[in-house]
Amino acid sequence: MLRTHTCGELRKEHIGQTVTICGWVENKRDHGGTIFIDVRDRFGRTQVVVSPEEGEDVLKLAETLRGEDVISVTGQVASRLEGKTNPKIATGEIEIRGHQIQVLNRSQTPPFYPNQEELPGEDLRLKYRYIDLRRESMQRTLLLRSAIIKSMRDYFAEHQFIDVETPVLGRSTPEGARDYLVPSRVHPGKFFALPQSPQLYKQILMVAGYDRYVQVARCFRDEDLRADRQPEFTQLDMEMSFVDADDVMAMIDGLMARLAHQFLDLELQTPLPRISYAEAMRRFGTDAPDLRYGMEIVDVSHLAQQTAFRVFRGAVDAGGYVRGIKVVGQASQFSRKRIDELTEFVKNDFGAKGLAWFRVEPDGSLWSPISKNLEPPVLAGLQQAFDAEPGDLLLLLADSWEVTCKGLNGLRKRLAAELRLYEPGQFHFSWVVDFPMFEKDDETGRWVAMHHPFTSPLDEDLPLLSSDPTKCRAKAYDLVINGYEAGGGTIRIHDSTVQQQVFELLGMSPQDAGQRFGFLLNALQFGAPPHGGIALGIDRIVMLFGGLDNIRDCIAFPKTQRATDLMTEAPGEVDATQLRELHIQTVPPGK
Repeated sequence: MLRTHTCGELRKEHIGQTVTICGWVENKRDHGGTIFIDVRDRFGRTQVVVSPEEGEDVLKLAETLRGEDVISVTGQVASRLEGKTNPKIATGEIEIRGHQIQVLNRSQTPPFYPNQEELPGEDLRLKYRYIDLRRESMQRTLLLRSAIIKSMRDYFAEHQFIDVETPVLGRSTPEGARDYLVPSRVHPGKFFALPQSPQLYKQILMVAGYDRYVQVARCFRDEDLRADRQPEFTQLDMEMSFVDADDVMAMIDGLMARLAHQFLDLELQTPLPRISYAEAMRRFGTDAPDLRYGMEIVDVSHLAQQTAFRVFRGAVDAGGYVRGIKVVGQASQFSRKRIDELTEFVKNDFGAKGLAWFRVEPDGSLWSPISKNLEPPVLAGLQQAFDAEPGDLLLLLADSWEVTCKGLNGLRKRLAAELRLYEPGQFHFSWVVDFPMFEKDDETGRWVAMHHPFTSPLDEDLPLLSSDPTKCRAKAYDLVINGYEAGGGTIRIHDSTVQQQVFELLGMSPQDAGQRFGFLLNALQFGAPPHGGIALGIDRIVMLFGGLDNIRDCIAFPKTQRATDLMTEAPGEVDATQLRELHIQTVPPGK
């Protein structure tokens, strides 16, 4: 090998040894003819000293070195001079007296340096990702990612799970997000689809009798992106036979307890707390509530029915709601300008019509520009409903259920961050359970499966599939960490008759269901065991455990929010010959 040690390996016990290290020039300092060079690799940083006594050739070569040059240094390990040690790095007590330097590769002046304090814009970082990945924080995050995945694999191996790789080329299933399609050259006009998840394959593995399956799976979804979402992502996928929802959640409770202890120095109390979907929406306005702080939603629609104030009364008369949150002790801290900013926030981001607010006065009464429009019993009722104290601020929305949920959840998250209602590094793990089986699709208006069409209804709700499917609840469960959905799973339908019934409720005729999922329906008729599982978002878990705000910072080569790779300039055009071989003709946009 070109080196005897890494740049993070040498200690006092190596003093006197002749060693060779390789790495990148972090920086260079000339102190009166003696040159100090910090050499870096992913393991750490080592100081190299080249003095005039090493010879003119070595000294001249050292003088030519620039940041990010790749070099090899051979020399003797020595103790640093008294008072010159660096406790911030592991090699801070030693240095290498460089006898020989070899330049392995010169670097051009990079667009930015990995050790510079102020980061450049994300587009520049993604274009030169190979330089960005040299940054210590990026390397620390990818090492954390590797360690988390290893710990996950070890945990499931200890619990007798079998790691099985499922196909990347499969059949398109239009439910859910858009598929990424792959044309088939040997079957003109037909397409494979990249997997949105290994859902169907892992169910088949349960029918096949493998009992416990696990996989670190690559998944693909052609959907709109945001800070915590990517078109291609990695999930820890698992499935178990002869289990119910409690069994699956208990298995993940154990995994989360291990990861939290190992990487967060946090002792989780298991079983993790659970909250129903209905309660989560009522109290927090979201199915992934951040439970590190309070600020719960209060429904005062019953008071709105008692007032002549048109904004409140009109909302409930139209089938809507009046709901709000209490910001404790902040009335005097929120200027009209700041409240106006929050008003524009809920209008622009969530489609709210406006934001009503009340300040609790020292005598306990409520004051607002609209308080004169509300009857004294209604104002007193608001104060009592919110348990408001002098100095508190009340923020209310009068709108549909959906808008009040989204708007108040958005306000809650924004204000919690601005007011620092939780400590850095604070974590809360929980489960949200008992989801509805179905929800309305915004574009088509028809019913779709809230999780996926293979989800089993609660046993007590099974008759509702025939009588009132809108009230049917699912054997579904989401793992929530700090307000992020970190994983989602369900108990699957293992009876082909029930599965066919669900397909019909989703608007699939027996012919359509047979064409799309005939292999699954057939498999369920050949001794399918009760089974269920979950998929954990590895990218999100690493983001949360690493204290990051952007999922792209925990993926080596991510896509932008426009689903492009700035480094390789993908997606790109392909040769016309390739298109002809695939029997594809492109259509310009707008035609």
